[in-house]
Amino acid sequence: MAISLYVFHFFNKFKVFLLVTLCLMMLWAAFSYFVDSGQTIPKLKSVGEHFGKIISLEKEEDSQKEEKMKITEGVPATKPPQGPCPALSPYLRGASKLTFSPSLTLEEVEKENPQVAEGRYHPAECSALQRVAILIPHRNRERHLLYLLEHLHPFLQRQQLEYGIYVIHQAGSTKFNRAKLLNVGYLEALKEENWDCFIFHDVDLVPENDFNIYMCDRQPKHLVVGRNSTGYRLRYQGYFGGVTALTRDQFSMVNGFSNNYWGWGGEDDDLRIRVEMQKMRVMRPSADVARYTMIFHNRDHGNEENRERMKLLRQVSRTWKTDGLNSCSYRLLSVEHNPLYINITVDFSMQPKIS
Repeated sequence: MAISLYVFHFFNKFKVFLLVTLCLMMLWAAFSYFVDSGQTIPKLKSVGEHFGKIISLEKEEDSQKEEKMKITEGVPATKPPQGPCPALSPYLRGASKLTFSPSLTLEEVEKENPQVAEGRYHPAECSALQRVAILIPHRNRERHLLYLLEHLHPFLQRQQLEYGIYVIHQAGSTKFNRAKLLNVGYLEALKEENWDCFIFHDVDLVPENDFNIYMCDRQPKHLVVGRNSTGYRLRYQGYFGGVTALTRDQFSMVNGFSNNYWGWGGEDDDLRIRVEMQKMRVMRPSADVARYTMIFHNRDHGNEENRERMKLLRQVSRTWKTDGLNSCSYRLLSVEHNPLYINITVDFSMQPKIS
């Protein structure tokens, strides 16, 4: 038994001796390699530094990842691009009976249109097919303007339009010039937005049916086929007044309105002649849709009948190229972005004499 234990311990010690010998031989082989190749044995310090750098870089990468996660943590995901609005909005109601409350206030209209800001609106659920500027010439018609804004804002929103409402106010004591005010509105509105379509809109006409779409077409469009004051019939053959729609290109092609119609009448017929001279034709919606309520009023002081209008109409063919957008001079007094509309105030010098 004692001999067996002795042999067992001997073999254990021999295994340790063999293991140590093998390690020394490996170290000697490595030393010989570096000596023969002329290389130096790397120092333990530099090896430690190398591993330290690796650890440091890993820590830096982890830190950068954490920082990126913090930065993007509170950012909402990008909304997918909206599709175009349908050609016919699902929110249209058709004909409506209009009412006009004598106690209505501007604050009430603002409260009813919370999504309108600085006279501008765009649908949240889709991308509007056209960007439409509504241009309203104005002087001393605050009550009419309030009624129009009350009905026009929800009317345009139900049509899913991106729109802006511009009220062009004529200051000073010269006769009212509707056409020149609309030229000013067109020029000033384009300074704010590259509008696709322009609706030239009288302040006393309120649309009754929201299927009367306030968008431009391939041809200039006349939107007032009938109104309550005429038994909902066209005023006369060729009538092109009240509310009209032209694209930017169409209006530019005719050089806009004439600037020389001071007082009431004639400027809408002048525009129709310009349209026809450019080989365009007037389009109209159906009579049962293009219906308006005209808010009753007396003739304004300073907007008396223009007795020169027939003479001006006879001159359109030779004056349209030099009388219009390219000759519209005015003094801009202010541009104010009110909650429900953009108010542009201008002053005109005295009207020239008609030769």
